[in-house]
Amino acid sequence: MEFTHGSEKFSAAAVVKDNMRIRGRKDETSIYKNLNDVRNNEGHEAAKESILYSYKHGFSGFAAVLTESQAKLIADFPGVVSVVPNRVLSLQTTRSWDFLQVKPQIANGILSMSQSGNGIIIGVFDTGIWPESESFKDEGMGEVPSHWKGICQTGEKFNQSHCNRKIIGARWYIKGYEAEFGKLNTSDVGEYLSPRDASGHGTHTSSTAAGAPIENVNFLGLAQGLARGGAPSAWLAVYKVCWSTGGCSSADLLAAFDHAILDGVDVLSVSIGAPPPLSTYVDEVLSIGSFHAVTKGISVVCSAGNSGPYPQTVINTAPWVITVAASTIDRAFPTVITMGNNQTLVGQAFYTVKDMNEFHPIVFGEDIAASDADEDDARSCDSGALNATLARGKVVLCFQSRFQRSATIAINTVLEVQGAGLVFAQFPRKEVTESWDIPCVQVDFVIGTTLLTYIGTTSNPVVKFSLTKTAVGQQISSEVASFSSRGPSSLSPSVLKPDITAPGVNILASWSPASLPYSVITKPPPLSFNFDSGTSMACPHISGIVTLLKAIHPTWSPAAIKSALVTTASLDDEYGECIAAEGSPHKQADPFDYGGGHVDPNKAIDPGLIYDMGVSDYTRFLCAMGYNNSAISSVTRTSTQCYTSANFLENLNLPSITIPELKEKLTVTRTVTNVGPVNSVYTAFVQAPAGTVVRVKPSILLFNSTIRKLKFKVTFHSKLRIQGRYSFGNLIWEDGFHVVRIPLIVRTVIQDFYADT
Repeated sequence: MEFTHGSEKFSAAAVVKDNMRIRGRKDETSIYKNLNDVRNNEGHEAAKESILYSYKHGFSGFAAVLTESQAKLIADFPGVVSVVPNRVLSLQTTRSWDFLQVKPQIANGILSMSQSGNGIIIGVFDTGIWPESESFKDEGMGEVPSHWKGICQTGEKFNQSHCNRKIIGARWYIKGYEAEFGKLNTSDVGEYLSPRDASGHGTHTSSTAAGAPIENVNFLGLAQGLARGGAPSAWLAVYKVCWSTGGCSSADLLAAFDHAILDGVDVLSVSIGAPPPLSTYVDEVLSIGSFHAVTKGISVVCSAGNSGPYPQTVINTAPWVITVAASTIDRAFPTVITMGNNQTLVGQAFYTVKDMNEFHPIVFGEDIAASDADEDDARSCDSGALNATLARGKVVLCFQSRFQRSATIAINTVLEVQGAGLVFAQFPRKEVTESWDIPCVQVDFVIGTTLLTYIGTTSNPVVKFSLTKTAVGQQISSEVASFSSRGPSSLSPSVLKPDITAPGVNILASWSPASLPYSVITKPPPLSFNFDSGTSMACPHISGIVTLLKAIHPTWSPAAIKSALVTTASLDDEYGECIAAEGSPHKQADPFDYGGGHVDPNKAIDPGLIYDMGVSDYTRFLCAMGYNNSAISSVTRTSTQCYTSANFLENLNLPSITIPELKEKLTVTRTVTNVGPVNSVYTAFVQAPAGTVVRVKPSILLFNSTIRKLKFKVTFHSKLRIQGRYSFGNLIWEDGFHVVRIPLIVRTVIQDFYADT
């Protein structure tokens, strides 16, 4: 939501303290009275109607429609800690679960040990759900658990029968959205005023996390196989907070957190966020809502954002949530390009609609620029940049440019001029763009340049395409996706984000048939399954794994579960190849790309040691961030008095150590809890970041029946006498069976570097 001037209204959320008349639900009449006062005595009913939500289960407060001046008056009331403007946030699997080795055939694997997530409830904040999908059939599901307090909220084309023993609850939230954009008329747009999913995004994420097994799933013959969610026996609770017509209102999101805490969910999967600049943790509703969920033992899993490959773009950076980056799996969709000289090149596509086994002329976009177009725009096939006469019936070769990087835009441009096909040369990446009307084959610059050379040296250059195939296990993996947002956190650089990476590229999962693919010519049928890519797709993979871990270890805290994921993550594949990061250029990935590494679900069952934290740690973190007592109290719902603690940000008991400003020497402390064999001896091994000496004391940890927790200190000493950049290493504890690894991230800063400037 944006503030407006004059008498225009906006929505806002007021965060208030407990036990005060205006602050909560103990006396709603007083809320309406005070609102009536600031609304110039419009009347009790008018004040009541201005209330969008009253938050009472996880935190105290309300959302209301106010003018800017009214909001300022409310903010000055005794007991009102802050008034937060409403914001609009955005949404950010046949092979992937096998790729992660989450298989029922593994006797002591995570799926069998957890009974496929039986007994756990996953709440999904997204665009709703398509309940008729086979992924949500309830065959074999147990009865709804007794601790479930949620409802099946009906609405447009969604009734009580659409909930079952799989979808045990559904709610939808529109008040914040409509306060921002006005009434939503579903007759004008493809939406439903109900939990029903119109966009496909929520159905995709829900089925990825907990979908039932479905045989012989494919996308137009591609990626054939068994589709299932990570925790197929878990229950689903759906919270529709996002709308295909305009995003996700923070007021609605906060209401969903409030309800989910009351309803009794165990895990929350939230593929939502806002791009940088990041709001403070005491003002950002996802941070506030997730804080209260975590204090109730609910693990909250969030997407890292899709603003990569640029540094400092990661979102959802609060230390109490699990922030997930996106990476590739070992599946490709090769499509052969045959030139007129019978040489062949291979790119990737999702094209099985029309056989292109006949040769077509191929032209370079720059050579057929429209008369009023810039050559750079034509080279990248930007909108309106091609000459229709010269492009008609031909395959067009386009190169990604600095300003036009989208294959989708290039497809539409070629369609507008009635081209026969597209070859789109781009920085190397695995994500494939759907194209229904013409084949779009994505290649790297080497192959694109080969084709360009062929065009320039041949009097009648022609190409033809094969239909796309599916190839599994024939390429090195995994790579952090180009779009996946990178660290360090721009808000709290001492907290490593993202935490972990998981599959999020070309993921096949259930879809909403109401969301029709964009097509001008082909008019494809409604899709029940579809490919999608994004950290939104990676997030439910981790949500499913967290669900399985929670079923195995029901007493573990959200921090303990996150620690198990991070400390057991892998840094290389089965061939010993290190994780790479797509981008400009391709590089060996580092913790700012993947956090602890690529998730290894089966190892996370038995991590050996965990780095645990609780509410008091998170509260002290907020103090160390410099927020005042009143603001922190509004988040924690307890009276908070901050006290100074040297280097607390670095000493927060995270499963990583990040020092953004190392000035010669610094010692930090960590505490580990033994969750393995009672009598265990762990020895420390250090892979020091470049330019740094690292010492661990003690270097041996001895656990027994009376000693389950031990502290150790890590001292960093910079060898650099120049301004440094971030360097990376690892601290590993080993007992002969467990390997407990945390990342070390250090940047040396010279104290007087700017003194003479």
